[in-house]
Amino acid sequence: MLSGKLKESAEKGLAESLNKPVSIISSSSISGGCINHAVKIKTTLGEYFLKHNNASLYPHMFSAEEKGLRLLRDADEIFIPMPICSGEDGTDSFLILDFVQAGIQKKDFWEAFGISLARLHQHTADKFGLDHNNYIGSLPQSNKQNLSWVDFFICERLEPQIKKAKLGKGMHEKFTRLFGLLPNIFPKEPPALLHGDLWNGNYMVGEDGKPVIIDPAVYYGHREMDVGMTMLFGGFDKMFYDSYNQECPLEQGWESRLDICNLYPLLVHVNLFGGGYIGQVNSILDRFAVVG
Repeated sequence: MLSGKLKESAEKGLAESLNKPVSIISSSSISGGCINHAVKIKTTLGEYFLKHNNASLYPHMFSAEEKGLRLLRDADEIFIPMPICSGEDGTDSFLILDFVQAGIQKKDFWEAFGISLARLHQHTADKFGLDHNNYIGSLPQSNKQNLSWVDFFICERLEPQIKKAKLGKGMHEKFTRLFGLLPNIFPKEPPALLHGDLWNGNYMVGEDGKPVIIDPAVYYGHREMDVGMTMLFGGFDKMFYDSYNQECPLEQGWESRLDICNLYPLLVHVNLFGGGYIGQVNSILDRFAVVG
């Protein structure tokens, strides 16, 4: 349920964005988030999805997410819920989006998903990164722009997480060795528009049976980062990868590189949930012959 102050701020934000008077009639909690409170709100203009959290803990989280959602929607390759507005009530910050009703997966769901993601990745920019920072989960994500993918990956993705994780000397040495190998590991590709956090909890089946992606951590990066994250917790259906590669083939050896890509989200999990993921990180480093 919404507090009186949050309800008032949400109504004001909706009215300003929609340019119409609006009142919230009712609200009901939705399960699923581990960082934010998720609420379905019924208003005089229809139903919307609202999520909110403590503004002092996660400053500018929702304004950055709103920008990322608009960037993905502008690409117009895969369905993204329409962001309506974001704001603060002095204590909580919030983001309001169109409410997406879940549906039943169509037969060609995975094929359409793979093709759509491949097309999204064809939207490019001059540099890796983004013109603003955002979050991955509850952790700040630096998007300082760089002409080099390898430099961006090291400086803005791996090093901040390594420093926060306080890894031992041995793992630091392994990462140092890996950094020297990266220019010969990643194929040269232009910056691709990425969802940035595309694990199996951040997509859903829309009312029309087609894929919908939510909760992004947007930036322009190497497209194998998105593909790698889909593999992180069991992987997507094989048709997803087949159709992606039919639409825009990944460079030879892509499967072996995905573990390198996933060092970033695994380190994020080390920092969010504890040391249980350190073994996976260490195993990847050893697999790429960075020891001895």
